[in-house]
Amino acid sequence: MENKPQLVLDLAGVLITNLSKSFWQALASHAGTTFPVLIEQLSGIRGDLWTGKLKEEQFWNWLQAQYPSVEKIYAYDLLKRTTETLPAIDYLERWSQHADIHLLSNHCHEWVEPTLLTIQKHTKSITISNQVGFCKPNREIYELVQSHMGLNTRILYVDDQMKNLKPAADLGWETLLADEHHHWIEKVDHILTVQV
Repeated sequence: MENKPQLVLDLAGVLITNLSKSFWQALASHAGTTFPVLIEQLSGIRGDLWTGKLKEEQFWNWLQAQYPSVEKIYAYDLLKRTTETLPAIDYLERWSQHADIHLLSNHCHEWVEPTLLTIQKHTKSITISNQVGFCKPNREIYELVQSHMGLNTRILYVDDQMKNLKPAADLGWETLLADEHHHWIEKVDHILTVQV
């Protein structure tokens, strides 16, 4: 008997909105700075935040040191208000009947935990970068996800950033770019429910 297909999904840009421009714009406005200035400052620490070298609490301390008016409770409320689910989230239950689903995301676990609590029952594994010390497109994080799978199984990976697909392809995974119009959903649905 052939192993169940493995479906690896990114979170932001695939199942939920990315840390949206509206979040950072509103935060910048609240902080009394501009969006470009805030994004420039964040670019210097993003890698450390995504790999967990900079803990989530340390991030808020850093942000508050730059902008004393930004309180964590306000930022969390803003994050909640600007994070929306995308259409694919409604397919997880269906897809989980045909494949093992794995989530792979560059994110702070604390920021996506509310979403994870609602969808984890449909998943076999969840890998969030700040919990494992690696972030995409580092090969190590893909290998970590693959360690949750059996050998000789079909792996399909969906991400909304092309640069994150290459390491997966190098490992022999099939890859699919999540387009902003969500046409990729039909392709995955067809692969899992018709082609098998």
